[in-house]
Amino acid sequence: MSNNSESEAIVQPKRGTMHRIINHLIQLQELTVARAQQEASMPGARLAQLEASIKTLAGELPQDTYGQFHRLEKKGQLSIVPVANGVCTACGISLPVSLVHAVHAAEKLHTCPNCARLLYYPESSARNTRKSQRRSETPKVGIERFSSQELMIPQLASVERDDVLAELCNKMEAEGFVDNAARLFEESLRREAIVSTAVDHGLAFPHVRGVEGGALTLALGISKKGIKFGGPARSLTRVVFFMVIPTAASAFYLKLLSGLAQTFQKDDARERLMECETPEKLWKALIKATKATIQ
Repeated sequence: MSNNSESEAIVQPKRGTMHRIINHLIQLQELTVARAQQEASMPGARLAQLEASIKTLAGELPQDTYGQFHRLEKKGQLSIVPVANGVCTACGISLPVSLVHAVHAAEKLHTCPNCARLLYYPESSARNTRKSQRRSETPKVGIERFSSQELMIPQLASVERDDVLAELCNKMEAEGFVDNAARLFEESLRREAIVSTAVDHGLAFPHVRGVEGGALTLALGISKKGIKFGGPARSLTRVVFFMVIPTAASAFYLKLLSGLAQTFQKDDARERLMECETPEKLWKALIKATKATIQ
């Protein structure tokens, strides 16, 4: 009898009074991560707008709740993470069924018994279906761990930002790397609404975090004419790196982002990408350019 009750709780959870605060915490974390991403891709960037938004959101939370969030944040880790398939997506521990149900009900805040992060139950989202490398295969290194020739687009067909995002999301689904391009696209737009992922030197790094089920995955699109993507001085974007990021890879993502920004702030490195006419040539150029910066 109790098993049936538990199943019903999963199908039709009661939204608790903490649901608004949990959403508030998620938004605050998105802003703090966006600040770190800006710092990684644009050293010396003006972050006043993000800082002001972070301060405002932090001030609207109950003091004890923000204190708990901030203590976790100071450790250099995500403070609030989703539960997926009964597992804490940050540390990978399987959670007790009763705890998963309680997190889903959202009647109060709950933490992972292993890593102490705050937990939440996410809305349905795109999943990363990229298969892990087999032990029998030759170990991949550098950028080859995160992408493949199939995810290279040497000439984007789209000329507007939203269409470019949709094109890259559709490419990921068509090649079997994610299962829901439409949902991935929606999530990428929400991320762009926080602050543009376009940076100097005609680069943009759109991404969606919390895409569970696989490894960190990257697609690359080139626009020789340039796209109005937003970002500094409304300059045109010509090189677009789109990434889907599982929660457990969030910290390493910043290293990857920094390596890409470091590599392609150089004119000659970008020009070599722009010269490529086929996915195969673009893939080889990307591997060669990032050999020293992405290990």
